[in-house]
Amino acid sequence: MNRQDYAQLLGERSALQRMISETPLEDVLDRGSLTARLEEIEHCLSDGKVDEREPARARLTFNGRPVVGSYGIFADFGTKAISAFNEAVTAVAASLAGGLAAKGPIPNREQHHLLITNTALGSFGFELEEYRSGQLPIDEKSTLDQAIECTQNLLQGSVNSDDELLADSASELDQRALDKVRDFVSTLAENEAICALQFRNQLFRFTDVGQVRHSLERISRDNLHEEEQVLRGEFQGVLPKRRTFELQIGGTDQIITGKIAPAVGDADEINNHLHHEVEIRVMVTRVGNGRPRYLLLAMPEWREQALNH
Repeated sequence: MNRQDYAQLLGERSALQRMISETPLEDVLDRGSLTARLEEIEHCLSDGKVDEREPARARLTFNGRPVVGSYGIFADFGTKAISAFNEAVTAVAASLAGGLAAKGPIPNREQHHLLITNTALGSFGFELEEYRSGQLPIDEKSTLDQAIECTQNLLQGSVNSDDELLADSASELDQRALDKVRDFVSTLAENEAICALQFRNQLFRFTDVGQVRHSLERISRDNLHEEEQVLRGEFQGVLPKRRTFELQIGGTDQIITGKIAPAVGDADEINNHLHHEVEIRVMVTRVGNGRPRYLLLAMPEWREQALNH
């Protein structure tokens, strides 16, 4: 049963328990009826397997030259476009989960499968759903869920005039993941197509092919720069749940803030080394000449540890 059904049964059980307690003992028929229903619910709750979280679902539709109204889509474009989108989301998920090498197989690909569960009409496209091999933990977004959201934010940022959303979305991703998103947008541009991506309560939509081409320019390597750097300074603090840090650059009063990559395991460990001189490896992401974003790539080697070796 899904989470909503489970919650409804819990609510009904509480109501029945209250009603039974308020029903006089001499009302044998009423108490018997309520008790029988309560026993049914207890049986369902004890035997029912609950999906703790609904799988991520998205709706990806296309329009433009390769699409024939709501009737169909050219097969060569449809298969190429959906494959490019799947590759983008898979690479983004791998990047968010712990880093992505420049070459080689995408790690843990089997954990980031998308299912096509239906066609989506209006224009023409597909309904997609996260594949699950077991139960999904409640109140916890899966990496694939985060990847679809990040991909949607990246596309939205690519058509906005403000660079903030684009820079924030790109700062957590490896260059290879960004390349996969570029490949998807390039597939649209080459085929004079547009798309709309609906996920959760958010809808992203390209309005025309010109906007697709503009998006491709915005996320190109010429405009969206990523560079690995080594910085020296002293950590001022870390928020381990939000996975953010503050670092004062050595010899200056400048304090930078940044995010912490998944590859850095126990981020709270950094708080045991505040105000100690340290070198850190960061990925610096910048859109155009905008404000840089920093991503801590690895746990630093503290100076006192290095001196002991």
